[in-house]
Amino acid sequence: MKILVTGAAGFVGKNLCCALKNIKDGKDRTRPEVKIDEIYEYDLESTAEELEKFAAEADFVFNLAGVNRPKDNEEFMKGNFGFASELLEALKRHKNSAPVMLSSSVQATLCGRYAGSEYGKSKKAGEELFFEYAKETGAKVLIYRFPNLFGKWCRPNYNSAVATFCNNIAKDLPITVNDPKTELELLYIDDLVNEMLDALEGKEHHCEFDGVNAVMTEGGRYCAAIPTYRKTLGEIVGLLHKYYDQPQTLLMPEIPDGSFDKKLYSTFLSYLPQEKVAFPLKMNIDARGSFTELLKTQNCGQFSVNISKPGITKGEHWHNSKWEFFIVVSGHGLIRQRKIGTDEIIEFNVSGEKITAVHMLPGYTHNIINLSDTENLVTVMWANESFDPAKPDTFYEKVEK
Repeated sequence: MKILVTGAAGFVGKNLCCALKNIKDGKDRTRPEVKIDEIYEYDLESTAEELEKFAAEADFVFNLAGVNRPKDNEEFMKGNFGFASELLEALKRHKNSAPVMLSSSVQATLCGRYAGSEYGKSKKAGEELFFEYAKETGAKVLIYRFPNLFGKWCRPNYNSAVATFCNNIAKDLPITVNDPKTELELLYIDDLVNEMLDALEGKEHHCEFDGVNAVMTEGGRYCAAIPTYRKTLGEIVGLLHKYYDQPQTLLMPEIPDGSFDKKLYSTFLSYLPQEKVAFPLKMNIDARGSFTELLKTQNCGQFSVNISKPGITKGEHWHNSKWEFFIVVSGHGLIRQRKIGTDEIIEFNVSGEKITAVHMLPGYTHNIINLSDTENLVTVMWANESFDPAKPDTFYEKVEK
């Protein structure tokens, strides 16, 4: 299969082309039925001759080319309607009835706050052009009205509030929120690309529009990517500030699989400047070694790393309800645990040569001993709750009476 992507250098085009290349090169095996021979990338620097060649040979066309921020409104119609006309005429000249996808916009509904939008009018005209093309040629036409898009590589200070907020907050630049209650319908770039690949396999999702709202229905005139999220500007900015603060708080926000929060966090990270990609952690150092908190979670405890110098014993305490995992990743040590009120001791010989997770049991006082005379003992530790100095649930008592 040969695929033409117009607007290939844009936000959506770049993400889509990367996904197509991963399939073509065998790096993405999640779609074994898709066989890609060529990816034709067309953009502003491409020539008319290239468009003719691509239009003659393409087996599927993703038309993502368009104008979002022109110098004057006349460029909307030229960029969004005009190029669509050129593309479809080129396909007709070569009698190529390959399926064609069109990236339109929810603004093409011309409803609500989009009524009278020149950009929306140009997108609407492009849609009608494609519908007429389908009637004339019998070619399959897939028209997507995109809501607000966000994700990696989206250009800030252009036409995406999320991209602007991510970029500016990550780089300590000011942001402006005129009304925190303003709600956006948002579509994540990976979800959109996944829908584009579904369309390539003939598995696109159809819809009709009730005003600006897509109503999913088989046989609908339009197509839509799912899921979308409705979030206010205030909610978005609040989450981004939490992500910004993470190097200081060490608190990892909840990011359930498939959630908006997870996708927004990934987007935010893609805008970090180099000087913020790495950040120092506070090491609590003494003569025995060091202890460093790595990461805290809202509901699943915290991670730390403990370094013990040769011959050192650490621990000698117990917990009522707190429990931990000790995982030695370097060195050779001995973990000992004694049930409170008894002489019963259990022992575990541990080393970085055979990494093992050992439970620190509630109601057992425990320690960890570095058995080496020369090597540090490095232990990754997980506790089921973040340390609260007001309620530490930690009581000193030696394992060896």
